[in-house]
Amino acid sequence: MMAKSLDSGVLTLLEGKNFASFVTLMKDGSPHVAPTWIDHQGDIILINTAKGRVKEKNVRNDPRVAISIYDEENPYHMATIRGRVVDITTNGADEHIDKLAKRYLGLDKYQGRAPGEQRILLKIIAENVYHQDFS
Repeated sequence: MMAKSLDSGVLTLLEGKNFASFVTLMKDGSPHVAPTWIDHQGDIILINTAKGRVKEKNVRNDPRVAISIYDEENPYHMATIRGRVVDITTNGADEHIDKLAKRYLGLDKYQGRAPGEQRILLKIIAENVYHQDFS
């Protein structure tokens, strides 16, 4: 399937202080869903997580994912995205989690890191996008 461009409304959702539900697939095929902070770099969706978590293990086994995100001020402005993880990297992950902490918590540094924790970025391309905006 081809990568889809993200329209300005979806980008607005990704840039806001909006939580996303991030779905990965367990080894047995069952879904795993986790609330998460979300971001983007152009048309690439970014999820920041810690090395060794279920999200990372699942996408290394099966890169297919789904995301649901809605505007915290107006839940009728929402998007659902199906896609796949195309890269898993530590490059820029530490700086990125601090950027997200600033957006979501108003803090300059992410405070939730466990001792020895290594941050990673999951880079996702969208293959199917549904965007609704009943503003």
